[in-house]
Amino acid sequence: MSGSSIIYVPDAFTDRKDGDNLKMAFVDQATIEVKAGNGGNGIVAFRREKFVANGGPFGGDGGRGGSVVMVVDEGLRTLMDFRYNRHYKAKHGVNGMSKGMTGRSADDLIVKVPGGTIIRNLETGEVLGDLTEPGQRLVIAKGGRGGRGNIRFATPKNPAPEISENGEPGQEFKIGLELQLLADVGLVGFPSVGKSTLMSVITNAKPKIGAYHFTTIDPNIGMVRLEDGRDFVMADLPGLIEGASDGVGLGFQFLRHVERTRVLLHLVAMGGDEFMDEEQTQTPIDAFHAINKELASYDESLLERPQIVVATKMDLPDAQERFEAFKKALETDDSLPNKPQVLAISSVSHAGLQPLIQATASLLDETPAFVPEVEETAGVTYTFNPDETPAFVVNQDEDGVWILSGDKIEKLFKMTNTQHEQSMVRFARQLRGLGVDDALREAGAKDGDVVQILDFTFDFIE
Repeated sequence: MSGSSIIYVPDAFTDRKDGDNLKMAFVDQATIEVKAGNGGNGIVAFRREKFVANGGPFGGDGGRGGSVVMVVDEGLRTLMDFRYNRHYKAKHGVNGMSKGMTGRSADDLIVKVPGGTIIRNLETGEVLGDLTEPGQRLVIAKGGRGGRGNIRFATPKNPAPEISENGEPGQEFKIGLELQLLADVGLVGFPSVGKSTLMSVITNAKPKIGAYHFTTIDPNIGMVRLEDGRDFVMADLPGLIEGASDGVGLGFQFLRHVERTRVLLHLVAMGGDEFMDEEQTQTPIDAFHAINKELASYDESLLERPQIVVATKMDLPDAQERFEAFKKALETDDSLPNKPQVLAISSVSHAGLQPLIQATASLLDETPAFVPEVEETAGVTYTFNPDETPAFVVNQDEDGVWILSGDKIEKLFKMTNTQHEQSMVRFARQLRGLGVDDALREAGAKDGDVVQILDFTFDFIE
């Protein structure tokens, strides 16, 4: 082929044995658990030095816990790494020290993901981010701040406090990752229409090709670069069949990778096994409409993308006659308000490939980048609103113990240093300020009843 040079971006997408070669699997969905580091504990300490009277409090603060940060890595093309490592935990901050020294903060945990990764909180359905740009960063779980040492609690009324805080707990989430390939052009069509063959000719990809359906069961990706400096990324997706939207076949699960594409190449075969007998049940125009129907069943907006209809296998017998009938059917089809451009190619003889590449690049030049609405693909998106979340909930178990639960009250307890009486008195004041005493009375708690927060119990006193 003259007029263009082709660069292939390797992908290593399969997890099957092909001869003696074992390739990595293409993974486009993963579930992981992330845990940011806790802040270091503040400490209770006092200044005791010779010739220094009334030294006072000298306990330092704890260091900040490490956050879990996701970063786009250009070298990644799949979520394969997350199949074997599902737990990501950042380190805790170092506890404070005497002489007012602050503990060391922990380093953030960097998790590398491929471009095109959508991240959502599986517990709430909230979309946390859509990472597309090289080097783009997103803090998934924030590390806890360090607890304050007793040097922070000194007041004129209490110049020598025995009060310190434990470090704030780091955030912890169950995260869903979904990869949508960052391709400019997507190839769609029935199995065996020649998508893999086209990719093998215009790129250096070597997909396994055979004379049977579903020869491609993983997406392939390649790059085409023209001599004039233009280039585009092309994705070859597994073939669709009728009923794919109802779970039939393989291709429908990979249609998420078409969502970011700006241009679709809709391949329709003009020759092949399906035309070898006189009882053919599907004409090229039937195949064209069937694929469009499956695209619309997945996402109607896909039909609004610019399409180039590519008639393939033009080197086979009677293909030219079918092509002429196909073009005429498209021209007279009233269901198509915008008539797509139609080009004929033969990947075997390379006929028509150069005009197809040029037409695709030109169509991309006039088509703006498409940013998918990730909120719509995720269904209902929930946004966390602290004002709508109660600080605590009161329940009573079968033994008559009153159970206090809730993110805010549990966080206060975890940050309370239970080893010092003054810290516990401060915690009791915090509970009273939250309205815990009144809520227990209204629930029926009596003097001497047992109250429990996490694994800590105390007596309720009127």
